Amino acid sequence: MTTIYHNPACGTSRNTLAMISNAGIEPTVIEYLKTPPDRATLVKLIADAGLTVRGALREKCEPYEALGLAEDRFSDDELLDFIGQHPILMNRPFVVTGLGTRLCRPSEVVLDILPAAQQGAFSKEDGEAVVDASGRRVK
Repeated sequence: MTTIYHNPACGTSRNTLAMISNAGIEPTVIEYLKTPPDRATLVKLIADAGLTVRGALREKCEPYEALGLAEDRFSDDELLDFIGQHPILMNRPFVVTGLGTRLCRPSEVVLDILPAAQQGAFSKEDGEAVVDASGRRVK
């Protein structure tokens, strides 16, 4: 089973979802702004992806600046509280497969954990080629 914590307004998230689909996989799509993960799920996502809580924060959003989160004075518990109150602070997209969990930034990171190969060429929305016609990753 493949799950993506998705924001349809985010190009990186859309590209990641498209690469999952290009592998012939129909993932469970969780629009995390509408249905945020609970604290235990969030902690597991972050740990399984090998990140720190701070590493899972989205810096380029309004609450980040307003809350002063750039300052290194907040504990992990406090940062998790902020993410719980403002789900937009969770960086995205997180993808979970049987092969692992990753924060897919850049989007092609998802290729490392997909259980199926790409079924054809894929280019990002900006035109950058990621996968060639035979389904191989373009370096």
